[in-house]
Amino acid sequence: MVFVRRVRTASGATAVQIAARRGGRDVVLEHLGSARTDGELSALLEVARVRMNPGQGELDLGPEAAPSGQAVITGKTCALLWHVLTSAYTRLGFDVLGDEAFAQLVLARLVEPTSKADSLRVLDEIGVPHASLRTMFRCLGRAVERDYRGQIATACFAHAAAHGDLTLVLYDVTTLYFEAEHEDELRKVGYSKERRVDPQIVVGLLVDRAGFPLEITCWEGNKAETATMLPTITAFQERHGIADMVVVADAGMLSAANLKALDAAGLRFIVGSRQTKAPADLESHFRWHGDVFTDGQLIDTLTPRHANAAGENDTKVRAEPVWDPGVHERSWRAVWAYSAKRAARDGRTLTAQENRAKAVVAGEKAARTPRFVKTQAGTAVLDQAALDRARRLAGLKGYVTNIPATIMPAGEVIAAYHDLWHVEASFRMSKSDLRARPIFHHDKDAIEAHLTVVMAALAVARHLQDATGLSIKKIIRTLRPLQQITVRIAGHEHTAADPLTETARDILTATGTPWPTH
Repeated sequence: MVFVRRVRTASGATAVQIAARRGGRDVVLEHLGSARTDGELSALLEVARVRMNPGQGELDLGPEAAPSGQAVITGKTCALLWHVLTSAYTRLGFDVLGDEAFAQLVLARLVEPTSKADSLRVLDEIGVPHASLRTMFRCLGRAVERDYRGQIATACFAHAAAHGDLTLVLYDVTTLYFEAEHEDELRKVGYSKERRVDPQIVVGLLVDRAGFPLEITCWEGNKAETATMLPTITAFQERHGIADMVVVADAGMLSAANLKALDAAGLRFIVGSRQTKAPADLESHFRWHGDVFTDGQLIDTLTPRHANAAGENDTKVRAEPVWDPGVHERSWRAVWAYSAKRAARDGRTLTAQENRAKAVVAGEKAARTPRFVKTQAGTAVLDQAALDRARRLAGLKGYVTNIPATIMPAGEVIAAYHDLWHVEASFRMSKSDLRARPIFHHDKDAIEAHLTVVMAALAVARHLQDATGLSIKKIIRTLRPLQQITVRIAGHEHTAADPLTETARDILTATGTPWPTH
């Protein structure tokens, strides 16, 4: 009796052999190879099936038969993973670029973020034939010359318009640093939230309310964040011919010039307000109701457009004014919300800051002057008035808008602002999952091309995540181990693949990716 035998080797692999039972013992007729993965094992079992088929004439299994040599694995590829990634790339319309090398750079960054040169190793490891390194770098030049960024932005807009809501967009900025010692006209040392002193650039990102990227811009490292928003919004408008939408941004974008320009352009905005504006905005409320708030309480009022603008909120009137753009020409609408949870968090922070200030005043801690410490007659003293004022405002969060309450109630203003976490999540993806930083390019065009690659990769990642509900890391970890293997036996090629896992099937179904035929 001839049969297929699987034997566990000392190294932990599984040897696949064709054997026969003779004289009460197993005689190995042919050793086909050893498998270390399910895919390799499936391939070798398929080889065994073909070899044992009498119609193939591959192996004489008679009594006098002798081993005819081992089967050879000639190729391994993560075909399913690459199939899902390339399908998503095409579905977003990025194939309009007609640049295979650029597509390989984008998708390799999703599999394993690394340098452009090292992307070839990633493609080799997953078994994808690729362009040469010289061609890869040439495609970066083409990305700038042929405006790939603009074409990708157009495709992203079309996708977002078909699958989402573009009546509201979110804007934020971040910084990307360089492994460089010297500044130039673009890479400059500037304000860094991480307190780095490396040359950096400022990156503006505009996304839809679900976090899908729409526009990305690059600025000098010492550019003020407030000066980046309007050019980015304007570029987006001009590219797509949009006249009416709501722009949401955090308090870092709050400047009189920005708000005035957005309003003049016919755009609606919702911008986070700074807590230091609360005493003036809520002066009437404090007079009539004191500083005790209930959890979830909303106060819809006015805020001056300029620091030196005369107030239009009459504190002698008990009721808060209802903002009317035709009446309150020197004010914007302001919505203030109180949260007990935020108040508790603010209280803990203020207590820590108070203790730090007291330690500095008492000479117990030598540090740069912290909050709530002021100098009086050459001596550091606790600024009790500032501390009391801060505690009075704990738990309050403000929002400035030019949308009347008749169009958007206060609760909807706050809900729209809270969507900002999506743009923050996209930035985190670009910095961690896609490792947009540090940047090793030196030429401005190369930096712009790098950001174009990152934007395209971010769009593919967000699309896959939105479709599946899984993080891009989870998608890669699920699909990468499923390999397709090619084996040569007696001059003939045979293909086998790992069986699809349940999660892999769910990914294919959720993304609408056609199932592989093998």
